[in-house]
This record gives sequence, C-alpha cells and structure tokens, in this order.
Amino acid sequence: MPTFIFSLCALFIGLLPGWVSAQAPASPTTTEAGAALFAGAPTPQLVAKQFAFTEGPAVDRAGNVYFTDQPNDKIWKYGLDGKLSVFLSPAGRSNGLYFDKKGNLIACADAQGQLWSISPAGQPKVLVKDVAGRRLNGPNDVWVSPKNGLYFTDPYYKRDYWEAARPASIEQYVYYLAPGASQPVAVETTLRKPNGLIGTPDGKLLYVADIEGNKTYRYHLGPKGELLDKQLFVEQGSDGMTLDERGNVYLTGQGVTIYSPAGQRLAHIDVPAAWTANLCFGGRDMKTLFITASEAVFTVPMRVRGIR
Repeated sequence: MPTFIFSLCALFIGLLPGWVSAQAPASPTTTEAGAALFAGAPTPQLVAKQFAFTEGPAVDRAGNVYFTDQPNDKIWKYGLDGKLSVFLSPAGRSNGLYFDKKGNLIACADAQGQLWSISPAGQPKVLVKDVAGRRLNGPNDVWVSPKNGLYFTDPYYKRDYWEAARPASIEQYVYYLAPGASQPVAVETTLRKPNGLIGTPDGKLLYVADIEGNKTYRYHLGPKGELLDKQLFVEQGSDGMTLDERGNVYLTGQGVTIYSPAGQRLAHIDVPAAWTANLCFGGRDMKTLFITASEAVFTVPMRVRGIR
C-alpha cells in the first residue's frame, strides 16, 4: 500500500501499524459453494464515491441501509429507491451502527467515546458515556441481540478530531450492555484489539474479530450476556462483518472473504478500494450485499439473504 493511502486509512479507520493483519489469505480461489452465493459475477457495483471514509452499514426493517462517513461526521441513508440522503449531521463521529428491535439506530459515537441510540426522527440519546467513571477508548462496532442487549468493541485508535490527547488504554475490551442497564460490563478481556463483531439471529453465537491478532473467534452467549466456550473460528482478523441466512460469515479488510459456519473459505470478493471496512445485506429481499470501502460504497447482488 502506498504511504499516502496507508496514512489516510490509519487516520480515519484507525488501522494499526501492520494493517496486513486483517488481510484475507492470498489464494483467490472461490469454491463451487461460494460461487453459488452470487447472483452473477461477484463484481462490486459502485453506488457512489463522494466520501472521506465510509463505515458501519446497518439495515432497517424495510431494507434501507444506513452508513457513516466518519471523517465528515455524517450518517447517510441509502434508500430502497437507490437514492442517497443525509440522515444525521453532526453524528458524534459515529462508526459502527446497528438497529434495535424498536427501530432505533444504535451508534458507536466515537467523538466522545459514547454509545448512542438514535430515534427514527434523528434524535440521539446517550446510552453509555463511560465505564465506572472511565472514558471509553471509542466504541467501534456494535451488535444488538434478540433480547435487545448490546455488545460492542472498544479498541484504541487515535483520532485527529479529539479535543484533547487521550493516552492509549491497555483495556481494549468487548462489552455487554444489558437491556435497561446504564453501565456495560466487560465480557471479553483477552483480545489484543477487538474490532468487528456480529451475532446470529437466534442469539446463540457471537463472532468477534481480533484485528491485531489476525484471528476471528466464536462464542456461545450465556443467559446473562456472558461469552462462553471461546473457539478460534478462522486465522483472519476483520474490520467489520456480517452473516447470511446460511450462517456464512463475511469478513473485511483487503476485500471481502466469505467462510462457511465450519470455517471453510468459500469465496473472496475483490473490492476496488484501499480498504474494505464493513458490510451488511439490504434491499427489500435482503439479497443485496452493501459494502463500505474507503471513499466509496458498493453493492453485490446475491442469491442468499442476509440477516437483520
């Protein structure tokens, strides 16, 4: 990666030195099962390229996709009509997004190290501002469980827009905020730099990427939100991730890599961007893969549906 591109990525998505930890394995092979996932050639189709750095896509009940342009402090909406509009600005320098069961958009508001709930009308409410009085590094990615519990990662990535310098924290944890609680609890404290995460629709499993450790893990979810039975899923880190209806796991970094629930590599999507940050499924039938990648957003038509 050229130096100027590396600097841009390191600044806006906070990629660690040694960003290669989230690269996909070198082989471009797509299996027969992988090829069957796509409705045609797995070639990303450009939607727009007018942003500074795109992140955090999330889909609402109708199939509209919301995503962030973090450096420009905006949350955008990509409607079912194919049109783009600004949903919220300023947006707390939001990064990862996910909709809760009531239609509120949960946002990792990185500017002040907070977690927000944004109403459908665009009114933000602070859900988390600290942990036992300690300011968070900067919530990065979030998933809402079927029980409306919130899991989020809190890695340290220095930002140029911080009002004052923050010392690097050694506590880069995965947190759980129980429904109705005001304080999150750390549920994973052993990862080097947790980043992307996603859970299964039945609320039984959670995948978490350790982007610095170049690994993605799978956990069973306990009755009180705890993470149990930690298992190595694949030897690849990820910035963001999603799942399809078959339980296949989609990881990002240098393009998109798709793995079966058993950890078998099925396919790789080459994305024409310096960095592929995140992705989700959207559209009326939930068969459009929506990808945020550097200055652009792309879509790929799929045969499989995604999850909400």
